[in-house]
Amino acid sequence: MKHVLIAAAATVFGATMALADPVHGTWQTAKDDNGNYGHIEVTNCGSTICGTLVKSFNPDGSNLETENVGKKIIWDMENLGGGNYGKGKIWSPDRDKTYKSKMVLSGNSLSVSGCVLGICRDGGTWKRVN
Repeated sequence: MKHVLIAAAATVFGATMALADPVHGTWQTAKDDNGNYGHIEVTNCGSTICGTLVKSFNPDGSNLETENVGKKIIWDMENLGGGNYGKGKIWSPDRDKTYKSKMVLSGNSLSVSGCVLGICRDGGTWKRVN
């Protein structure tokens, strides 16, 4: 019986790992208009991908106290295959604007861009923290 339970646990763990999207993890954003940057934890939210601001930093790298920590930055993002993500939204706290966005994953780099009301913005390249 013990072996059956261990095998079942290994199967569940393996299935969970197989479902992890390559973009999951913590990402350091590019610096915003004020030179600040953050760490975004990217994971699944139902059938789509979302990201939450978990830490914020001043330009000098010191911790920035902000009410934005804990807020969703990315939501409704879909894995389109081949490292491409789209059909989602990204909120830019420095501009307080929400962009219809896309992301392109290449190794430990995530290129982010988006548009709002026909105005498009390059969100820079985010680097994987873990």
